[in-house]
Amino acid sequence: MWFTKRATIFKRRDKITWQKIKDILKSEGFKGVKSGHYQADSLFACGCGAKLDPRNFGSNGYIDRDVYFVDVRQEDSERAKNLLSENGIESVIDDLGNLGKV
Repeated sequence: MWFTKRATIFKRRDKITWQKIKDILKSEGFKGVKSGHYQADSLFACGCGAKLDPRNFGSNGYIDRDVYFVDVRQEDSERAKNLLSENGIESVIDDLGNLGKV
């Protein structure tokens, strides 16, 4: 289980759908699911190492720029995609280019 190949079934800037996918896979008893998020911006507006982004201090508050992903075991990927489509969720993998890579 530790050294199994994984397939990405979801990768997008959409926290709500990401949470729904995690809940569906958990309720169906999928094992070996890996999910998480990472910051997509490698450079902030105020400099390379700065953690305070002035774009977050507007009238709407913090802007979520994270990329959310869900990986499943390769042998479970088709079953997971079918399960998502049954629940009205599209398995999306956005091509985000080099965002988040250094």
